[in-house]
Amino acid sequence: MHKLKVISIAVIVLILVLYGVYLLQPEESVIQKIPQSESAKKPIPDFSQYEITTEKKKAFFTYLKPAVVAQNNHILVQREFIHGLRAKYISGEMITEKQMQELNWLADEYRVDADQALELLFDKLLTRVDIIPVELVLVQTANESAWGTSRFARKGYNFFGLWCFKEGCGFVPKRRNDGSVHEVAKFTNLSRAMYTYMRNLNRHDAYREMRAIRKQLRNKMQPISAVALAEGLTKYSERGDDYVVELKQMIRVNKDLM
Repeated sequence: MHKLKVISIAVIVLILVLYGVYLLQPEESVIQKIPQSESAKKPIPDFSQYEITTEKKKAFFTYLKPAVVAQNNHILVQREFIHGLRAKYISGEMITEKQMQELNWLADEYRVDADQALELLFDKLLTRVDIIPVELVLVQTANESAWGTSRFARKGYNFFGLWCFKEGCGFVPKRRNDGSVHEVAKFTNLSRAMYTYMRNLNRHDAYREMRAIRKQLRNKMQPISAVALAEGLTKYSERGDDYVVELKQMIRVNKDLM
């Protein structure tokens, strides 16, 4: 009986210790957490099964749209955080150590030099941490993945034509030039893929023009339109201006389906 009592006390103590450890774990950062959409948990549909083009397009947009919306909502949370810290800075309020850690994380994530005056840091971050219009994302993914039928989309959630440069990071293209080392990136789920794609548009030097267009629209308090931002994506494809023309045409043709 005494032995049983000792064991019971030991179990209770262990539970209390584990619970205490759990309570001491740092809270997961809302700023850093990649949001997971419902569609990200579902298998990639077989878009090649649709014989009617309109039905294929609707299925494609229905699958991808929730992930786009989730990422844009997350970006708006990040923007609100930056605006909040900027307001505190302007008013002379103290920015906490935790808030500075989050700010520095954002600077690193969006490739902004954190070692500069806060006012400049806020401005540069707000230029990069911003939404991508849903319509633009949907037509780009359709264009890059052949409406979700490419093997990179089907087997690796890469609807975006994104490359990676570490051996084994993705798929080796069948028509890769001799001496090239790039692979087509492979992702574990749609949310991670969508996050990486949108972050790429928001931080890569090649899309500086797109971000400048978006900032100008913000300054003029005008809507951030897909057609306007498409003008800044000439460097996304080797086709340059022709690529932009095609994206804008796809936006116009598919507007009612999105």
